[in-house]
Amino acid sequence: MQVEVAYARPDRQEIVPVNVPEGTTALEAAKLSGITDIFPEIDPDTIDMGVFGKVIKDPAAHELREGDRVELYRPLKIDPKQARLNRAKKKGQAQ
Repeated sequence: MQVEVAYARPDRQEIVPVNVPEGTTALEAAKLSGITDIFPEIDPDTIDMGVFGKVIKDPAAHELREGDRVELYRPLKIDPKQARLNRAKKKGQAQ
Protein backbone atom coordinates (compact mmCIF):
# COMPACT_ATOMS: atom_id res chain seq x y z
CA MET A 1 0.00 0.00 0.00
CA GLN A 2 1.24 3.49 -0.83
CA VAL A 3 1.53 6.19 1.88
CA GLU A 4 3.54 9.39 2.29
CA VAL A 5 5.66 10.74 5.12
CA ALA A 6 6.00 14.53 5.33
CA TYR A 7 8.18 16.89 7.35
CA ALA A 8 8.79 20.61 6.97
CA ARG A 9 11.22 23.16 8.33
CA PRO A 10 11.07 26.87 7.51
CA ASP A 11 13.83 26.37 4.93
CA ARG A 12 12.89 22.98 3.47
CA GLN A 13 10.08 20.45 3.23
CA GLU A 14 9.92 16.88 1.96
CA ILE A 15 7.13 14.44 1.20
CA VAL A 16 8.51 10.91 0.86
CA PRO A 17 6.35 8.25 -0.82
CA VAL A 18 6.64 4.83 0.85
CA ASN A 19 5.28 1.44 -0.14
CA VAL A 20 4.37 -0.44 3.07
CA PRO A 21 2.51 -3.65 3.88
CA GLU A 22 -1.09 -3.63 5.18
CA GLY A 23 -1.20 -3.06 8.94
CA THR A 24 1.81 -0.73 9.02
CA THR A 25 1.65 1.89 11.78
CA ALA A 26 2.46 5.58 11.44
CA LEU A 27 5.65 5.10 13.46
CA GLU A 28 6.79 2.19 11.27
CA ALA A 29 6.09 4.18 8.09
CA ALA A 30 8.13 7.13 9.40
CA LYS A 31 11.06 4.82 10.11
CA LEU A 32 10.76 2.98 6.77
CA SER A 33 10.58 6.23 4.80
CA GLY A 34 14.19 7.22 5.47
CA ILE A 35 13.06 10.75 6.42
CA THR A 36 15.68 10.74 9.19
CA ASP A 37 18.40 10.50 6.52
CA ILE A 38 17.09 13.78 5.06
CA PHE A 39 16.41 15.44 8.43
CA PRO A 40 18.77 13.90 11.03
CA GLU A 41 17.27 16.02 13.82
CA ILE A 42 14.09 13.93 13.74
CA ASP A 43 13.59 11.25 16.40
CA PRO A 44 10.62 9.20 15.14
CA ASP A 45 10.12 7.65 18.58
CA THR A 46 9.44 11.01 20.25
CA ILE A 47 8.23 13.42 17.54
CA ASP A 48 4.52 14.32 17.35
CA MET A 49 2.71 12.87 14.33
CA GLY A 50 -0.57 13.27 12.54
CA VAL A 51 -2.42 12.04 9.46
CA PHE A 52 -3.76 14.77 7.18
CA GLY A 53 -3.60 17.37 9.97
CA LYS A 54 -5.19 15.28 12.72
CA VAL A 55 -2.83 14.52 15.60
CA ILE A 56 -2.24 10.84 16.41
CA LYS A 57 -2.08 10.08 20.13
CA ASP A 58 -0.15 6.80 19.70
CA PRO A 59 1.73 6.57 16.37
CA ALA A 60 3.02 3.10 17.29
CA ALA A 61 -0.55 1.77 17.37
CA HIS A 62 -2.18 3.84 14.58
CA GLU A 63 -2.58 1.62 11.50
CA LEU A 64 -2.44 3.45 8.19
CA ARG A 65 -4.75 3.18 5.20
CA GLU A 66 -3.92 3.41 1.51
CA GLY A 67 -3.02 6.98 0.56
CA ASP A 68 -2.51 8.32 4.11
CA ARG A 69 0.04 11.08 4.63
CA VAL A 70 1.92 10.84 7.93
CA GLU A 71 3.00 14.31 9.05
CA LEU A 72 5.84 14.82 11.51
CA TYR A 73 5.45 17.97 13.60
CA ARG A 74 8.22 20.26 14.88
CA PRO A 75 7.83 21.61 18.42
CA LEU A 76 6.32 25.10 18.60
CA LYS A 77 8.73 27.96 19.27
CA ILE A 78 5.99 30.10 20.81
CA ASP A 79 2.48 29.44 22.05
CA PRO A 80 -0.01 30.43 19.29
CA LYS A 81 -2.03 32.54 21.76
CA GLN A 82 1.09 34.47 22.74
CA ALA A 83 2.02 34.98 19.07
CA ARG A 84 -1.43 36.50 18.35
CA LEU A 85 -1.14 38.73 21.40
CA ASN A 86 2.30 39.93 20.26
CA ARG A 87 0.96 40.72 16.77
CA ALA A 88 -2.00 42.61 18.20
CA LYS A 89 0.31 44.71 20.41
CA LYS A 90 2.54 45.53 17.42
CA LYS A 91 -0.45 46.51 15.31
CA GLY A 92 -1.78 48.73 18.10
CA GLN A 93 1.57 50.51 18.45
CA ALA A 94 1.83 51.11 14.68
CA GLN A 95 -1.45 53.03 14.56
